[in-house]
Amino acid sequence: MTAQLIDGAAIAAQIRAELAPRVTALKARGVQAGLAAILVGDNAASISYVSAKAKACEEIGVYSETFRLPVETTQEALLSLVRNLNADRRFHTILPQLPLPPHMDERTIIDAIDPSKDVDGLHPMNLGKLLRGELDGAIPCTPNGVVELLKRTGIDPAGKHVVIVGRSTLVGRPLAVLLSNKTAGANATVTICHTGTRDLARFTREADIVVLAAGHAKTLTKDMVRPGVVVIDVGTNRVDDPKRASGWRLVGDADLGVREVASWVTPYSGGVGPMTIAMLVVNTVRAAERAADLSS
Repeated sequence: MTAQLIDGAAIAAQIRAELAPRVTALKARGVQAGLAAILVGDNAASISYVSAKAKACEEIGVYSETFRLPVETTQEALLSLVRNLNADRRFHTILPQLPLPPHMDERTIIDAIDPSKDVDGLHPMNLGKLLRGELDGAIPCTPNGVVELLKRTGIDPAGKHVVIVGRSTLVGRPLAVLLSNKTAGANATVTICHTGTRDLARFTREADIVVLAAGHAKTLTKDMVRPGVVVIDVGTNRVDDPKRASGWRLVGDADLGVREVASWVTPYSGGVGPMTIAMLVVNTVRAAERAADLSS
């Protein structure tokens, strides 16, 4: 068996195309959906992510602006910017690109964002609504992207055993809530594993779907899954590669050998990443629609 690759880039493009008429409808009402991105420091990966998000917004007519701050910016200065953006009607969502520099407390910054402008769905109010099964607010982008990947590939999690490897607030925990909801595209039995799990393979071998968000290369190898498993790889890891000029390359959490056993897998490039960006744009458009409805 050779796994089929799930084309996250193509599905993300489909989602953006579906959003375009909604953006046009908002403009007809005098509203242009707007995203404010905050970039602190010069982390290369963060710069790349923010640029990709801005490009995705521009493609369908969503206004975006990136506020670049030097790495030595104080936490209070960043909080002041967040408060100003909360009050700025040009922006319907705010994105503080994570990770922030070590001298800043990410929770404090996230908590300062107006919940209605929380594009990542990480504000306690939005996470609380998610836990209650209320999906009308901002839903964390990567978990929501994983759900859409499964849905649009024709993989129904209902009644299946999903093993999530990773317990972060960014991915693992909200994804477990989403997939266990009694809703279409979910209704799965979910197990969360993590770095403290003994004998990880015992759980992954029982899974119909494995979602990897551990942040460690080769977390999953082909002997750890059963034939026909679906593998969604969220991981991003830098590994040595002397054949490259840089001396390294980026890989996911799954070993390539998994493709010999699985039915579907996401590739490292063009898999989950484009979906995270697409769902960020979804959250921005939804926030603009809510704001337009409240003001009408």
